Amino acid sequence: MKMTTKYWLFQALGWGAYTAVAFFFAVRAVGPRPDVIVGFALFFLYSIALTDLLRREIKRHHWLDEVSLGVVAKLFGIGAALAAFQTGLIVGISFLFVGYRSEYLTDPAMILETLWGITWLNGTWIGLYAAITRRRRQREKETRLELALREAELRALEAQINPHFLFNCLNSIRGLVTEDPKLAQDMITRFAALLRYNLHGDVGHTVPLSAEAEAVADYLALEQVRFDERLRVRFDIEPRAGAMQVPPMILQTLVENALKHGVGKLPEGGEIRIQASAEPDELVLNVENTGQLAGASAAGPQIGLNNIRERLRLIYGSRAGLQLKNTDGDRVAATVRIPAAVMA
Repeated sequence: MKMTTKYWLFQALGWGAYTAVAFFFAVRAVGPRPDVIVGFALFFLYSIALTDLLRREIKRHHWLDEVSLGVVAKLFGIGAALAAFQTGLIVGISFLFVGYRSEYLTDPAMILETLWGITWLNGTWIGLYAAITRRRRQREKETRLELALREAELRALEAQINPHFLFNCLNSIRGLVTEDPKLAQDMITRFAALLRYNLHGDVGHTVPLSAEAEAVADYLALEQVRFDERLRVRFDIEPRAGAMQVPPMILQTLVENALKHGVGKLPEGGEIRIQASAEPDELVLNVENTGQLAGASAAGPQIGLNNIRERLRLIYGSRAGLQLKNTDGDRVAATVRIPAAVMA
Protein backbone atom coordinates (compact mmCIF):
# COMPACT_ATOMS: atom_id res chain seq x y z
CA MET A 1 0.00 0.00 0.00
CA LYS A 2 1.38 3.41 -0.97
CA MET A 3 2.24 5.94 1.73
CA THR A 4 -0.39 8.41 0.44
CA THR A 5 -3.12 5.77 0.58
CA LYS A 6 -2.10 4.83 4.13
CA TYR A 7 -2.16 8.47 5.19
CA TRP A 8 -5.72 9.07 3.96
CA LEU A 9 -6.86 5.75 5.40
CA PHE A 10 -5.51 6.66 8.84
CA GLN A 11 -7.02 10.14 8.54
CA ALA A 12 -10.45 8.69 7.81
CA LEU A 13 -10.19 6.00 10.50
CA GLY A 14 -8.85 8.34 13.19
CA TRP A 15 -11.25 11.21 12.73
CA GLY A 16 -14.07 8.80 11.90
CA ALA A 17 -13.62 6.91 15.17
CA TYR A 18 -13.58 10.11 17.24
CA THR A 19 -16.59 11.52 15.39
CA ALA A 20 -18.55 8.28 15.80
CA VAL A 21 -17.93 8.10 19.55
CA ALA A 22 -18.76 11.78 20.10
CA PHE A 23 -21.87 11.47 17.91
CA PHE A 24 -23.05 8.45 19.94
CA PHE A 25 -22.89 10.33 23.23
CA ALA A 26 -24.46 13.46 21.71
CA VAL A 27 -27.43 11.47 20.40
CA ARG A 28 -27.87 9.83 23.80
CA ALA A 29 -27.92 13.27 25.42
CA VAL A 30 -30.15 15.31 23.07
CA GLY A 31 -31.44 12.85 20.47
CA PRO A 32 -30.80 12.65 16.70
CA ARG A 33 -31.41 16.31 15.98
CA PRO A 34 -30.55 17.74 12.53
CA ASP A 35 -27.93 20.08 14.01
CA VAL A 36 -26.19 17.11 15.69
CA ILE A 37 -26.17 14.99 12.52
CA VAL A 38 -25.03 17.81 10.21
CA GLY A 39 -22.58 19.20 12.75
CA PHE A 40 -20.72 15.95 13.26
CA ALA A 41 -20.70 15.13 9.54
CA LEU A 42 -19.13 18.51 8.81
CA PHE A 43 -16.75 18.12 11.77
CA PHE A 44 -15.44 14.87 10.27
CA LEU A 45 -14.80 16.57 6.91
CA TYR A 46 -13.26 19.84 8.01
CA SER A 47 -11.10 18.17 10.66
CA ILE A 48 -9.51 16.02 7.95
CA ALA A 49 -9.09 19.08 5.73
CA LEU A 50 -7.55 21.25 8.47
CA THR A 51 -5.06 18.63 9.67
CA ASP A 52 -4.09 17.92 6.06
CA LEU A 53 -3.47 21.63 5.61
CA LEU A 54 -1.27 21.48 8.71
CA ARG A 55 0.61 18.52 7.21
CA ARG A 56 1.28 20.49 4.04
CA GLU A 57 2.62 23.42 6.05
CA ILE A 58 4.85 21.10 8.08
CA LYS A 59 6.32 19.69 4.87
CA ARG A 60 6.63 23.10 3.18
CA HIS A 61 8.52 24.64 6.11
CA HIS A 62 10.50 21.45 6.90
CA TRP A 63 9.55 21.70 10.57
CA LEU A 64 10.30 18.04 11.21
CA ASP A 65 13.78 18.06 9.69
CA GLU A 66 15.26 18.96 13.08
CA VAL A 67 12.89 18.65 16.00
CA SER A 68 13.60 21.15 18.78
CA LEU A 69 11.69 22.54 21.76
CA GLY A 70 10.78 25.58 19.68
CA VAL A 71 9.37 23.44 16.85
CA VAL A 72 7.37 21.31 19.31
CA ALA A 73 5.91 24.44 20.95
CA LYS A 74 5.05 25.88 17.55
CA LEU A 75 3.31 22.71 16.36
CA PHE A 76 1.25 22.25 19.48
CA GLY A 77 0.40 25.96 19.45
CA ILE A 78 -0.93 25.56 15.92
CA GLY A 79 -2.82 22.48 17.06
CA ALA A 80 -4.48 24.50 19.83
CA ALA A 81 -5.35 27.28 17.37
CA LEU A 82 -6.93 24.70 15.03
CA ALA A 83 -8.88 23.32 17.99
CA ALA A 84 -10.23 26.79 18.75
CA PHE A 85 -11.26 27.19 15.11
CA GLN A 86 -12.93 23.76 15.06
CA THR A 87 -14.76 24.57 18.28
CA GLY A 88 -15.92 27.84 16.80
CA LEU A 89 -17.32 25.99 13.79
CA ILE A 90 -19.14 23.55 16.07
CA VAL A 91 -20.72 26.38 18.05
CA GLY A 92 -21.58 28.33 14.89
CA ILE A 93 -23.27 25.38 13.19
CA SER A 94 -25.26 24.62 16.35
CA PHE A 95 -26.36 28.28 16.55
CA LEU A 96 -27.48 28.24 12.89
CA PHE A 97 -29.83 25.33 13.59
CA VAL A 98 -31.21 26.02 17.06
CA GLY A 99 -30.26 29.64 17.75
CA TYR A 100 -29.89 30.72 21.36
CA ARG A 101 -31.30 27.38 22.52
CA SER A 102 -27.94 25.81 21.67
CA GLU A 103 -26.37 23.95 24.60
CA TYR A 104 -23.14 25.77 23.91
CA LEU A 105 -24.81 29.08 24.69
CA THR A 106 -26.96 27.93 27.60
CA ASP A 107 -23.98 26.10 29.17
CA PRO A 108 -20.71 27.87 28.21
CA ALA A 109 -18.70 25.20 30.07
CA MET A 110 -19.43 22.91 27.10
CA ILE A 111 -17.34 25.19 24.91
CA LEU A 112 -14.33 24.71 27.20
CA GLU A 113 -14.89 20.95 27.35
CA THR A 114 -15.12 20.76 23.54
CA LEU A 115 -12.06 22.97 23.12
CA TRP A 116 -10.05 20.83 25.54
CA GLY A 117 -11.08 17.57 23.88
CA ILE A 118 -10.25 18.74 20.37
CA THR A 119 -6.97 20.31 21.53
CA TRP A 120 -5.96 16.98 23.04
CA LEU A 121 -7.01 15.20 19.83
CA ASN A 122 -5.03 17.60 17.60
CA GLY A 123 -2.01 17.21 19.86
CA THR A 124 -2.27 13.45 19.53
CA TRP A 125 -2.52 13.81 15.75
CA ILE A 126 0.59 16.01 15.65
CA GLY A 127 2.56 13.64 17.88
CA LEU A 128 1.65 10.58 15.84
CA TYR A 129 2.33 12.31 12.52
CA ALA A 130 5.73 13.54 13.73
CA ALA A 131 6.70 10.11 15.10
CA ILE A 132 5.63 8.27 11.93
CA THR A 133 7.34 10.82 9.68
CA ARG A 134 10.61 10.69 11.62
CA ARG A 135 10.57 6.91 11.65
CA ARG A 136 9.89 6.73 7.92
CA ARG A 137 12.72 9.18 7.19
CA GLN A 138 15.08 7.16 9.37
CA ARG A 139 14.18 4.00 7.47
CA GLU A 140 14.73 5.79 4.16
CA LYS A 141 18.10 7.05 5.38
CA GLU A 142 19.11 3.54 6.46
CA THR A 143 17.95 2.14 3.11
CA ARG A 144 19.99 4.74 1.18
CA LEU A 145 23.03 3.94 3.31
CA GLU A 146 22.56 0.20 2.75
CA LEU A 147 22.25 0.73 -1.00
CA ALA A 148 25.36 2.93 -1.03
CA LEU A 149 27.35 0.29 0.86
CA ARG A 150 26.01 -2.42 -1.44
CA GLU A 151 26.97 -0.34 -4.49
CA ALA A 152 30.47 0.24 -3.13
CA GLU A 153 30.88 -3.46 -2.31
CA LEU A 154 29.69 -4.48 -5.77
CA ARG A 155 32.04 -2.00 -7.46
CA ALA A 156 34.92 -3.36 -5.41
CA LEU A 157 34.10 -6.92 -6.46
CA GLU A 158 33.93 -5.90 -10.11
CA ALA A 159 37.27 -4.13 -9.82
CA GLN A 160 38.88 -7.32 -8.46
CA ILE A 161 38.19 -9.10 -11.75
CA ASN A 162 39.83 -6.59 -14.06
CA PRO A 163 43.53 -7.03 -13.10
CA HIS A 164 43.12 -10.81 -13.29
CA PHE A 165 42.03 -11.05 -16.89
CA LEU A 166 44.18 -8.11 -17.99
CA PHE A 167 47.29 -9.92 -16.78
CA ASN A 168 46.32 -13.11 -18.62
CA CYS A 169 45.73 -11.24 -21.87
CA LEU A 170 48.99 -9.29 -21.71
CA ASN A 171 50.93 -12.43 -20.89
CA SER A 172 49.47 -14.15 -23.98
CA ILE A 173 50.43 -11.29 -26.30
CA ARG A 174 53.96 -10.80 -24.97
CA GLY A 175 55.44 -13.85 -26.68
CA LEU A 176 53.98 -12.92 -30.08
CA VAL A 177 55.59 -9.50 -30.48
CA THR A 178 58.83 -10.86 -31.96
CA GLU A 179 57.66 -14.29 -33.17
CA ASP A 180 54.59 -13.26 -35.21
CA PRO A 181 54.06 -9.47 -35.39
CA LYS A 182 50.96 -9.79 -37.59
CA LEU A 183 49.28 -12.15 -35.17
CA ALA A 184 50.40 -9.95 -32.30
CA GLN A 185 48.70 -6.99 -34.00
CA ASP A 186 45.48 -8.99 -34.28
CA MET A 187 45.74 -10.01 -30.64
CA ILE A 188 46.28 -6.39 -29.59
CA THR A 189 43.12 -5.47 -31.49
CA ARG A 190 41.23 -8.14 -29.58
CA PHE A 191 42.83 -6.97 -26.36
CA ALA A 192 41.66 -3.41 -27.09
CA ALA A 193 38.13 -4.74 -27.65
CA LEU A 194 38.32 -6.41 -24.24
CA LEU A 195 39.38 -3.14 -22.64
CA ARG A 196 36.57 -1.27 -24.39
CA TYR A 197 34.05 -3.86 -23.21
CA ASN A 198 35.37 -3.72 -19.67
CA LEU A 199 35.07 0.06 -19.54
CA HIS A 200 31.53 -0.13 -20.89
CA GLY A 201 30.67 -2.84 -18.36
CA ASP A 202 31.53 -0.48 -15.49
CA VAL A 203 28.59 1.75 -16.47
CA GLY A 204 26.00 -0.69 -15.16
CA HIS A 205 25.81 -3.95 -13.28
CA THR A 206 24.32 -6.02 -16.12
CA VAL A 207 25.00 -6.41 -19.84
CA PRO A 208 23.48 -8.55 -22.62
CA LEU A 209 24.86 -12.08 -22.61
CA SER A 210 25.66 -11.71 -26.32
CA ALA A 211 28.07 -8.85 -25.53
CA GLU A 212 29.64 -10.90 -22.76
CA ALA A 213 30.07 -13.85 -25.15
CA GLU A 214 31.84 -11.64 -27.73
CA ALA A 215 34.30 -10.47 -25.09
CA VAL A 216 34.91 -14.07 -24.02
CA ALA A 217 35.53 -15.06 -27.64
CA ASP A 218 38.25 -12.39 -27.82
CA TYR A 219 39.73 -13.62 -24.55
CA LEU A 220 39.79 -17.24 -25.72
CA ALA A 221 41.38 -16.21 -29.02
CA LEU A 222 44.19 -14.66 -26.99
CA GLU A 223 44.57 -17.76 -24.85
CA GLN A 224 44.57 -20.07 -27.88
CA VAL A 225 47.81 -18.44 -28.95
CA ARG A 226 49.34 -19.80 -25.75
CA PHE A 227 47.60 -23.18 -25.70
CA ASP A 228 47.47 -23.74 -29.47
CA GLU A 229 45.70 -27.04 -30.24
CA ARG A 230 45.45 -27.96 -26.58
CA LEU A 231 42.48 -25.62 -26.22
CA ARG A 232 39.21 -26.35 -28.02
CA VAL A 233 36.19 -24.09 -27.63
CA ARG A 234 32.51 -24.59 -28.38
CA PHE A 235 29.72 -22.01 -28.02
CA ASP A 236 26.06 -23.04 -27.74
CA ILE A 237 24.03 -19.97 -26.83
CA GLU A 238 20.33 -19.77 -27.65
CA PRO A 239 19.32 -16.53 -29.42
CA ARG A 240 16.78 -15.64 -26.71
CA ALA A 241 19.37 -16.28 -24.00
CA GLY A 242 21.82 -13.98 -25.77
CA ALA A 243 19.44 -11.06 -25.28
CA MET A 244 19.16 -11.60 -21.53
CA GLN A 245 21.10 -9.56 -19.00
CA VAL A 246 23.99 -10.92 -16.93
CA PRO A 247 26.55 -9.27 -14.62
CA PRO A 248 29.56 -8.12 -16.69
CA MET A 249 32.62 -10.38 -16.63
CA ILE A 250 30.67 -13.29 -15.08
CA LEU A 251 31.15 -15.53 -18.13
CA GLN A 252 34.73 -14.29 -18.44
CA THR A 253 35.45 -15.41 -14.87
CA LEU A 254 33.83 -18.83 -15.40
CA VAL A 255 35.90 -19.40 -18.53
CA GLU A 256 39.11 -18.26 -16.81
CA ASN A 257 38.40 -20.68 -13.98
CA ALA A 258 37.76 -23.54 -16.43
CA LEU A 259 41.00 -22.75 -18.26
CA LYS A 260 43.19 -22.23 -15.19
CA HIS A 261 41.94 -25.10 -13.02
CA GLY A 262 40.83 -27.50 -15.74
CA VAL A 263 42.17 -27.50 -19.28
CA GLY A 264 45.37 -25.65 -18.38
CA LYS A 265 46.46 -28.40 -15.99
CA LEU A 266 46.09 -31.21 -18.54
CA PRO A 267 49.15 -31.97 -20.73
CA GLU A 268 46.86 -32.94 -23.59
CA GLY A 269 44.59 -29.93 -23.06
CA GLY A 270 40.85 -30.19 -23.45
CA GLU A 271 37.60 -28.52 -24.39
CA ILE A 272 35.64 -25.63 -22.95
CA ARG A 273 31.95 -25.62 -23.81
CA ILE A 274 29.85 -22.53 -23.17
CA GLN A 275 26.09 -23.05 -23.12
CA ALA A 276 23.20 -20.72 -22.33
CA SER A 277 19.49 -21.44 -22.41
CA ALA A 278 16.42 -19.32 -21.66
CA GLU A 279 14.12 -21.23 -19.35
CA PRO A 280 10.56 -20.00 -18.60
CA ASP A 281 11.63 -18.23 -15.40
CA GLU A 282 15.43 -18.11 -15.50
CA LEU A 283 18.59 -17.94 -17.56
CA VAL A 284 20.81 -21.00 -17.23
CA LEU A 285 24.46 -20.35 -18.04
CA ASN A 286 26.73 -23.40 -18.12
CA VAL A 287 30.50 -23.61 -18.66
CA GLU A 288 31.92 -27.14 -18.96
CA ASN A 289 35.57 -28.04 -19.22
CA THR A 290 37.61 -31.19 -19.51
CA GLY A 291 38.92 -32.33 -16.13
CA GLN A 292 37.71 -33.42 -12.72
CA LEU A 293 37.37 -31.88 -9.30
CA ALA A 294 39.24 -34.01 -6.84
CA GLY A 295 39.53 -33.94 -3.04
CA ALA A 296 39.70 -30.49 -1.50
CA SER A 297 39.38 -28.74 -4.86
CA ALA A 298 35.84 -30.02 -5.22
CA ALA A 299 34.68 -28.22 -2.10
CA GLY A 300 37.36 -25.58 -1.85
CA PRO A 301 36.12 -22.41 -3.61
CA GLN A 302 38.41 -20.37 -5.79
CA ILE A 303 38.58 -16.59 -5.48
CA GLY A 304 36.95 -16.04 -8.87
CA LEU A 305 33.97 -18.26 -8.12
CA ASN A 306 33.53 -16.71 -4.68
CA ASN A 307 33.52 -13.35 -6.41
CA ILE A 308 30.75 -14.50 -8.74
CA ARG A 309 28.65 -15.83 -5.87
CA GLU A 310 28.97 -12.59 -3.97
CA ARG A 311 28.09 -10.45 -6.99
CA LEU A 312 25.04 -12.61 -7.70
CA ARG A 313 23.97 -12.20 -4.06
CA LEU A 314 24.36 -8.42 -4.17
CA ILE A 315 22.42 -8.04 -7.43
CA TYR A 316 19.78 -10.76 -7.17
CA GLY A 317 19.73 -11.83 -3.52
CA SER A 318 18.87 -15.50 -3.02
CA ARG A 319 17.20 -15.74 -6.44
CA ALA A 320 20.46 -16.56 -8.26
CA GLY A 321 23.27 -18.97 -7.60
CA LEU A 322 26.37 -20.79 -8.83
CA GLN A 323 27.01 -24.53 -8.65
CA LEU A 324 30.29 -26.31 -9.47
CA LYS A 325 30.33 -30.09 -9.84
CA ASN A 326 31.78 -33.05 -11.70
CA THR A 327 29.74 -34.49 -14.55
CA ASP A 328 29.88 -37.72 -16.50
CA GLY A 329 32.71 -38.14 -18.97
CA ASP A 330 35.53 -36.51 -16.99
CA ARG A 331 34.11 -33.02 -17.17
CA VAL A 332 33.51 -30.20 -14.70
CA ALA A 333 30.45 -27.96 -15.01
CA ALA A 334 29.92 -24.50 -13.51
CA THR A 335 26.24 -23.55 -13.71
CA VAL A 336 24.82 -20.09 -13.01
CA ARG A 337 21.06 -19.53 -12.70
CA ILE A 338 19.65 -16.01 -12.89
CA PRO A 339 15.91 -15.34 -12.48
CA ALA A 340 14.29 -14.00 -15.63
CA ALA A 341 11.93 -11.78 -13.63
CA VAL A 342 14.76 -9.41 -12.72
CA MET A 343 16.31 -9.37 -16.19
CA ALA A 344 14.82 -7.12 -18.85
